[in-house]
Amino acid sequence: MMISSWRRRRAARRAGKEPGRNENGEMELTIPRDFRCPISLDLMKDPVTLSTGITYDRESIEKWIEAGNFTCPLTNQVLRSLEPIPNHMIRKSIQDWCVENRSFGIERIPTPRVPVSSVEVLEILSKIDVACKKEDGEGCRELVVKVKSLAKESERNKRCIVNNGAGSVLSEAFQAFSKASFDVNVAVLEEILSALTIMFPLNGEAKGFLGSVSAMHCLKWFLSSGDLSRRRNAVLVLRELGQEKMDELSEMEGAIEALFKLIKDPICPTATNASLTVIYCMITSTSTNEKLIAKFVNLGIVSLLLETLVDSERGLCEKALGVLDGICNSEEGRQMACNNALSMPVLVKKILRVSNLATELSLSILWKLCKNEKSEDGGFLVEALQVGAFQKLLLLLQLGCVDKTKEKVSELLKLLNLHRNKVECVDPMDFKDLKRSF
Repeated sequence: MMISSWRRRRAARRAGKEPGRNENGEMELTIPRDFRCPISLDLMKDPVTLSTGITYDRESIEKWIEAGNFTCPLTNQVLRSLEPIPNHMIRKSIQDWCVENRSFGIERIPTPRVPVSSVEVLEILSKIDVACKKEDGEGCRELVVKVKSLAKESERNKRCIVNNGAGSVLSEAFQAFSKASFDVNVAVLEEILSALTIMFPLNGEAKGFLGSVSAMHCLKWFLSSGDLSRRRNAVLVLRELGQEKMDELSEMEGAIEALFKLIKDPICPTATNASLTVIYCMITSTSTNEKLIAKFVNLGIVSLLLETLVDSERGLCEKALGVLDGICNSEEGRQMACNNALSMPVLVKKILRVSNLATELSLSILWKLCKNEKSEDGGFLVEALQVGAFQKLLLLLQLGCVDKTKEKVSELLKLLNLHRNKVECVDPMDFKDLKRSF
């Protein structure tokens, strides 16, 4: 009997399980030490070996290296290479152990995909460069599809591709094919444009290629085309270029209308946010902003922004307010805002309701509109009083705000105070339960 019991225990140890019981008397399973990651102490799902010969789980050791450590955690030896090597032998043993112990509820770990290496990425990017020089559009397109596929496999692959300069190589390829016949190269250009949206943020070199005359005209064409994915990808890339190229974009025929359409007929929140960012950069440019604002106002952007602000999430609300604030720098923009019945109720509502930035932008717009009120009866100021602006501003002073905002609040209160006798203001008790939501 004793020999039989000893044999069972020895067999259990060989299978990697030492029968034991927990506090409730239930059988417990012990993971063999060689199958545990020395960092997380958990069962390894993707064992990899470092140059020091120690095996770790890939996720744990990559976090260690990304944190700026260049030594082996267990031996403290300096790593000769930061590229861990898959340990197929250990992984196969772990999978066999999982199968043998499935009665304990252990699921077999799937065979992990081998992540792309820097050498592989550089080889693909080199082939893309060669294809561009040969003007081989189809060959380049196939390589770009491969880059996209690898990047979408895992976040680790994406980082490796981005860190090896894919953004610059793809941007240079986009510039190169945009110079040639557009009809012939539209397929490869569309594929590159799609891949670029995965490579954000783009570096200065990549922005330089995309900011060339031919590339900008190509981006504008995609922005205006009927295909939804093309328009989305184009506006995302244009947002990456920043304010430096906005003057050039604003001069291109159809660009303003295309951006306006992306807000009026939204494709997705990402595209709408990007469109508002691009428009903001355009109207805050120092050279052509007055003429540009007039074009947007004539398209109906003021009413569109106010309708967007009625019910929008924080990010979209802040961007829409930013654009409206820029529009109100012009007389035409302010007049259009004053004539819109939504302006005052929406702006007052956004104060203290969304975020600090939304509050500051709402106040800035109110300040511009009220300060430029020209009617003798104080029409816009009276309307502000009717929707409770005076009490809201007083509350803002009590809760505290930055000096610049405080100056505008004080000035607004003085302007509103001149007309308080004309309307019955909102009862201050209406705001007694109001608290900052941010």
